[in-house]
Amino acid sequence: MGIRAGSVGLRTVAAAAAMLMHVWTGGTALAGGTASATKASLSGDQYRTTFQLDLTTGVTAEIYTLANPYRVIVDLPDVEFELPDGTGQDGRGLVRTFRYGLFAERKARVVLDTTGPVRIERAAMTATPDGKGIVFAFDMVTTDPASFGLGTGADKATEGADAKPPPEKPPSDPAQPRRTGKAVVMIDPGHGGIDGGAVSASNLLEKDVVLAVGKELGRQLAATGRYDVRMTRASDVFVSLDQRLSLSAKHEVDLFISLHADSLAEEHGARVVRGATIYTLSERASDEQARRMAEKENASDLVAGINVVDGEGDDEVKSILFDLMKRETANFSADFSNALVRKMKGATPLAREPQRAAAFKVLKQSHAPSVLVELGYLSNPEDEKLLNSPAWRKKIAGTITAAVDTYFAKRTAGSPGP
Repeated sequence: MGIRAGSVGLRTVAAAAAMLMHVWTGGTALAGGTASATKASLSGDQYRTTFQLDLTTGVTAEIYTLANPYRVIVDLPDVEFELPDGTGQDGRGLVRTFRYGLFAERKARVVLDTTGPVRIERAAMTATPDGKGIVFAFDMVTTDPASFGLGTGADKATEGADAKPPPEKPPSDPAQPRRTGKAVVMIDPGHGGIDGGAVSASNLLEKDVVLAVGKELGRQLAATGRYDVRMTRASDVFVSLDQRLSLSAKHEVDLFISLHADSLAEEHGARVVRGATIYTLSERASDEQARRMAEKENASDLVAGINVVDGEGDDEVKSILFDLMKRETANFSADFSNALVRKMKGATPLAREPQRAAAFKVLKQSHAPSVLVELGYLSNPEDEKLLNSPAWRKKIAGTITAAVDTYFAKRTAGSPGP
């Protein structure tokens, strides 16, 4: 057991790792199995800040830093987080906030947003006095941008994200793409794992809401017997935007439905604005709210600690990509959006302008019609109640299923669309 780090603070961390190896060979560490993280805290000031994570057993930690924005990334294998709600929301010293969760199968991640460039010092894992747990801690100290450079560990940031995600198998195994004669529908629950998405006042997480709706939608679509249903994720794990697009292309899907739940700040009418919105792809946003929403969703890889190189991220959806899209694909996306609005109207509140468009990266698909459904606003008390209701989730999944039926029935009949 030990700690590995990037070149920032390499000597200091390497020395700590050597010391750890000596401690663990003394027999105080608990080997094997999955560790639980039970407490996380920050201490210190704007010159030196310590991050501490209490674990039930020792693991091998990897620590590195990334720039644009400045972040410290901690990767931990086989760790489950059992931390109190709200952990990480309040920063201290050099850390603004931090978040945690699954980054890939059997790989947990902590991402700390720092106030500026930092250097890692004094990383260590030590046994608790009673010998029943492990305290993992490291110090962050200020450094200058020139010394920091572009950040370390950029190659590590995408490990796991480039691997195949571990989706579950309901109602068909996505690991084996095949044509069954049925229309292939891919459900894409947004966010996941370390990327919780929007959060309500009562700490209801977007990633949990959309996963629950996505699973119910998959169940209802499969129950019709008409669709080969795939999911980009069927558990609480992070899936990068590139992975979602790759899965859609790999399975040659006929329809891609991305599920999200919105949230607004107080200055934008958080407690007043409510209702579902359906987005389609457009190089130019239909309005300012749509532009902000696409910008926020396209930044999810940064939230999860992936280093987005120049030319990627928010700017990747460029004019040339839209020129490559088949006109009929864009038209079919609009057709399905129309069907969704018609079916959802009366079943759930809709936003004042329920159909919008913007440059969402996850909708950058030339091979398949695609929409992004914002199911409601977690920042609105009434919407939050609906989003947290199993009965409503079942109902909204039913309306989306009905829209899928209508869409494919008219496609099969040769109609121009709903």
